[in-house]
Amino acid sequence: MTVSSSPMSSTVSTSRGILPPARLGACESPNARASGSFSHSETEFNDSDETELLSVSWNQDYGCFAAGTSRGFRIYNCDPFKETFRRDLKSGGFIIVEMLFRCNILALVGGGANSQYPPNKVMIWDDHQSRCIGEFSFRSEVRAVKLRRDQIVVVLEHKIYVYNFMDLKLLHQIETLANPRGLCCLSHHSNTSVLACPGLQRGHVRIEHFGLNMTKLINAHDSHIACFTLTMDGLLLATASTKGTLIRIFNTMDGTRLQEVRRGVDRAEIYSIALSPNVQWLAVSSDKGTVHIFTLRVRVVGEDSSTHSNAAQGSALFYQNSSTSLDALISPNTGANPASSLSFMKGVLPKYFSSEWSFARFHLPEDTHFTAAFGSQNTVIIVGMDGSFYRCSFDPVNGGEMLQQEYVRFLKTDSRPR
Repeated sequence: MTVSSSPMSSTVSTSRGILPPARLGACESPNARASGSFSHSETEFNDSDETELLSVSWNQDYGCFAAGTSRGFRIYNCDPFKETFRRDLKSGGFIIVEMLFRCNILALVGGGANSQYPPNKVMIWDDHQSRCIGEFSFRSEVRAVKLRRDQIVVVLEHKIYVYNFMDLKLLHQIETLANPRGLCCLSHHSNTSVLACPGLQRGHVRIEHFGLNMTKLINAHDSHIACFTLTMDGLLLATASTKGTLIRIFNTMDGTRLQEVRRGVDRAEIYSIALSPNVQWLAVSSDKGTVHIFTLRVRVVGEDSSTHSNAAQGSALFYQNSSTSLDALISPNTGANPASSLSFMKGVLPKYFSSEWSFARFHLPEDTHFTAAFGSQNTVIIVGMDGSFYRCSFDPVNGGEMLQQEYVRFLKTDSRPR
């Protein structure tokens, strides 16, 4: 597979070139503000129907999330939960707000009923300078934007553009199957550069190992892909289809399927998949109003799960040989994920009797779009499109129902005149 680099449907403009992003912004320094920048958060807000929530998105390490609203955007810290700042605009809102870890750089795409920002333009915003430092314009609506420290990735319905962060030059151009959800995922370790996106066939995921100049196509499902995620090093991929019953974990180096877990028997819309930093747990949220936690049996061999030093390098070397050493890569089922012990009856029982079921779960209002991620110390953090934030904990030994530790309605707006 070759990747073209001629931009036929995009234009790029930049004011002065982009400087390396500073680690001084958003979540790390809640009181920092540039001239004309965010208004300070207030401790109390009054409910208001004026502001509509258009999107929520985690930053790359799940320590913060951004909320795109009909009046601008807001940034929230997760632990402790706090609105760190906001930008309220009379000129409209943003359907996409993508953070770059905790720095001052944001990618913004306009959206909402009265937004003056077009949905086919990506603005790279520097909040320290309070100005747009680069723009990308396209012939069709932008479905997603993904950032890493050296790349800007723009997802359209049928095409993905990969740009160099420093000079905004186009590096890669990838064609995909129709991708209205804007599915795309990046690795975030500095020594791996991996992109996952839909392939050109139904149920296929395309993996680009840019650092290795290698493309891998994974036939993940028979149905269309609904959701997927990568580990931070990009070496493991978790996928779900539009059926929403099974989640599969693959090695991105050789495409080997390492594990399969079952969310349920009935069709469901999967909203999010998350992998814990130590690759021990997997969380799935769906329209059934449940967040499921599964035990992963994929091991990063030779590494302490609590550390990340050399983890990418060590696991990469091991995963390259995993197709011939799957027994070593997959730990035995310890019973944490209930699976049928009636293996001798597999030919008689329905297939789901031998699937691995969830270890722990948390119940939420049905039909609200919730996105889940892992917090610290066996906790899961959940953000809803109804403006709610949950923190819940699970028992890593016994599983079962998770305990709610925190609940916040974060979609508030202050009542000061503007």
